[in-house]
Amino acid sequence: MPTAHYRALVAKADGFFARVHLRHAAAMECDAGCSDCCQAGLTVTGVEAAAIRAHLAELDDAARDALRTAPRTGCAAPDAEGRCRIYAARPLVCRTHGVPVRVEGVVSACPRNFRGGMPDGDAVLEQATMSTLLAAVDAAHGPSERVAIAALLQER
Repeated sequence: MPTAHYRALVAKADGFFARVHLRHAAAMECDAGCSDCCQAGLTVTGVEAAAIRAHLAELDDAARDALRTAPRTGCAAPDAEGRCRIYAARPLVCRTHGVPVRVEGVVSACPRNFRGGMPDGDAVLEQATMSTLLAAVDAAHGPSERVAIAALLQER
């Protein structure tokens, strides 16, 4: 089960994305069904895996079977329309795709977004901060190794 600290971190990430999208909607093409940022082989931390497992446990058998038998050309979770089948439990990296992210001093975003230039600093996610917070929450959750999302979806 995901921890209260993880749920709080997810809420912060979702709030940040919503705030950036509200202020810069004209510069962002992120929308339901776009899976351009979805990647094959994505792994998650133990606390993120716990959140995905809890979400999967709430699904009916047909929905879980659809996830297990879906073709694996990219990310393991999109449906035929490109919508994420585990959207409610998607990991932090998925929750923050689309907003400008600073990694080692370089700011970038999805190629569909911010084509006219990057926004001001308060709309830029500091990847080092997010990674540090996730690592701390994951460590408090307990010892774990990264887990592939595709493997999680195959679990019974």
